[in-house]
Formats: sequence, C-alpha cells, structure tokens
Amino acid sequence: MPADLGTIELTFCGHATFQIKTPGGKHVVVDPFFEQNPACPLALKQPKNVDALFITHGHGDHISDAVPLASKHDATCVAIVETAGWLASKGVKKTVGMNKGGNTEVAGVRVTMTNAVHSGGIQEGDRFVYGGEPAGLVLTFENGVKIYHAGDTCVFSDMQIIGKLYKPDVALLPIGDFYTMGPLEAALAIELLGVKTVVPMHYATWPVLTGTPAKLRELTGGIAGLEIVEMKPGDTVTGPMRRLASVP
Repeated sequence: MPADLGTIELTFCGHATFQIKTPGGKHVVVDPFFEQNPACPLALKQPKNVDALFITHGHGDHISDAVPLASKHDATCVAIVETAGWLASKGVKKTVGMNKGGNTEVAGVRVTMTNAVHSGGIQEGDRFVYGGEPAGLVLTFENGVKIYHAGDTCVFSDMQIIGKLYKPDVALLPIGDFYTMGPLEAALAIELLGVKTVVPMHYATWPVLTGTPAKLRELTGGIAGLEIVEMKPGDTVTGPMRRLASVP
C-alpha cells in the first residue's frame, strides 16, 4: 500500500522537477526546470501559482527557471547559502540560504537540508561559478507527511541516517545513471533509507539517462511492502498515491 499523501497534490513535471500543492493551499516547486525541460508537458511550463521554490543544487536542469519564477510570483527561494547568494545577485528578493542539517519553514513546509553526493557549479556563459555543495531536501507538510527529494546524488551510506532521523514517507530518487545513481545504486539507497514508497526521477530526459523504473522494480523485488510509483511527466497524485490528473 503506497504512502497516503492526504490532501497533498504531487505533480511530476519531468526530470527532477515537482510541483506540490500543500494541505494549506500553498504551491511549492522543487528544482524549477520548465522551459528547457524536454520532458515537461507544455501545459506545465508556466506554473500559475508559486509561493516557494526549493532548490537542491545549482545545475541548470534544476535551477534554470528559478529567477524568472521568483520574480514573477514574488516567491521565496530556499537553497544552500552559496546558491541563495547567487540568486540574490540575479535580483531574487526573497531568499533563504541554509545549510545541511538545518531546518527552516517556508509556505507552511518544514524544509530539512540533507547531504547529497554530486557537484553543484552554476553555469554562466562558458564558465562555472561556485554554487555550494549539492543537497537533498526532506519536506514535512502540515499533515505530517514527509517527502524526501534526494536531488542529484549517488548512493551513500549516510542515507541510513536520513532514514533513521527523518523517516520519509515518500522518496523521490534519481535512477537515470551517468549523472546520478542508476537502478542498481538506487536499490541500495531504498534499503538504506528504509522507505516503502518511491517515485523514480531523473531518467529518460535524454538518451544518456538509461535507468528505468522497470529495472528498479526488478532489483528491489525482495523488499517487502515496497511500492515503486512510476509517475509520467504531467501526472498528479494525491491521497494513497492515486492519480488525480494527467497532463499530456
């Protein structure tokens, strides 16, 4: 049985981008990558409501729409200190620069920043500027549901600590391989986290991202009670991860 989101509405926009409507009616986005996202349905490329943007790291496929969306909607951007500073330098008025192990509350969501093992440079023209380290995020909503967005990462042993400390109900895990962990590594990540509901992400956006949910299911068949919830770009789920809507 998948985790019960209650009244949370979770929409997969393709790649690693999610829109979430909270129990309190706020609209938050994790890793805003819309306009140049080849997996994002056309109808989702211009979010109508954005109260907050939660950013795992500074790569373009996770941050490219942060500045225009924050400016248009007067939204608050939450990111690691260096990335938040970069966003402020680009004109974003509301930023929260935090760091790993820390917690803050924005738009009614408690945000906990965790470790991730990746890189985090922000590309400006033909060069990269330092954007701080990449991170994962545990989002705790008003109804007590916890969603862990792992960001871009390989598997690492301290995922066991994330599972023990925060006990996420749902984990959004990259499985594409090449830039992040693939299904083999993600299968171990699931064991370390102890999570029973997993949404695969960061796969199939480009040909190089070859990992598949089918392979992840094959590799995790022995984990009792595990639900791999395959969301297509444009899908919205709510309650016990039932599909509420789908945008083609």
